[in-house]
Amino acid sequence: MSLRSIMYATLAAFLVAASFVVARPAVSAAAAVRVMPLGDSITAGPGCWRAKLWHRLQTSGYTNIDFVGGVSDGGGCNPGYAYDFDHEGHGGFSATGIADNNQLPPWLAAARPDVVLMHLGTNDMWGGYIPTATKLAAFTKLVGQMRAQNPAVRIVVAQIIPMSASACATCPADVVALNAAIPGWAAGLTTAQSPIVVADLWTGFDAATDTGDGVHPNDAGFQKMADRWFPAVTQVLSGVTPSPSGSRSASPSPSRSVSPSASASRSPSASASASRSPSTSPSGSPSAGGAKCVAEYKLVSQWSGAFQGEVTVRNASAAASSAWTATLTFSGGQQVSQAWNATVTQAGAVATARNAAYNGALPAGGSTSFGFIASWTTTNPAPAVTCAFA
Repeated sequence: MSLRSIMYATLAAFLVAASFVVARPAVSAAAAVRVMPLGDSITAGPGCWRAKLWHRLQTSGYTNIDFVGGVSDGGGCNPGYAYDFDHEGHGGFSATGIADNNQLPPWLAAARPDVVLMHLGTNDMWGGYIPTATKLAAFTKLVGQMRAQNPAVRIVVAQIIPMSASACATCPADVVALNAAIPGWAAGLTTAQSPIVVADLWTGFDAATDTGDGVHPNDAGFQKMADRWFPAVTQVLSGVTPSPSGSRSASPSPSRSVSPSASASRSPSASASASRSPSTSPSGSPSAGGAKCVAEYKLVSQWSGAFQGEVTVRNASAAASSAWTATLTFSGGQQVSQAWNATVTQAGAVATARNAAYNGALPAGGSTSFGFIASWTTTNPAPAVTCAFA
């Protein structure tokens, strides 16, 4: 064969090989498992159990995880390592309020979770007037809404962390009653397609030493929460079929496989009985120093003679803050009686809230929230609210 023939044959072979490479379909990375942390301020602000759990999952080989939700902490936990900021924690929200007002379905539609981590019930304890059966009925409704959005959703429900008597005299016993009822409730609703796994976050948690105010965890408390979440979360990760839309932010390496234990007979769900009818009336105002600190008020729930409010404080500046103060000016004679996530004092019509030790530092764009219980008489107009950084 001539040299020219050899060259033509070689070139033809190269072109065929090149055509094969170009024509070969691209291999897409596996979709990440979408995990939605759902809760109140213990999840939302600062909610640093999420950062610690994320880190342990990643370092244990569960890297194909995407935390999802319509809220972001903006990296406010500052744990010294990267983590996924997204969640569906809402300070001051209760399980009964979320269920009564059908707030969960739009959150689910936006987040499309494969797995839900639910730590709810703390805000249903205040005042001791909501029966355990009503709280469980709310849980049942929320599970139904999760399954309506994704019939194969896997749900991890927490036996919630303790509350101290110094924060709420009736709450410790009510937390024990709810936590004692959760395993039986979960066993009655779990299915092979949509298992419910219980995470015991109560055992070993000391409200006196693991919280800053008898309710909200300090760093040691968040670490205990993460450690308790981990085995329950890894139990449900095996066999999860990720949402078709795939991941928003997680790395696409394969997830680890852990066998879940999820088979139990299903019992009729409890019927929901609303004990209050919350409504929201948001209002926001920047601080006097310009649009650096922005505060927004929301009426979470209201009942005869009392109500629960929530204020979100947001850092709208380009620099981090170290401390904040929010001011609420009431016009209906309202009086604050309890507060969490902030120290609140009131003089006349003006209530002043100062950050707790764990939520004063806000990164640029970051936010936190605090809640309170207050009395009202004939009317309950929304207070004027402002905030400022120290």
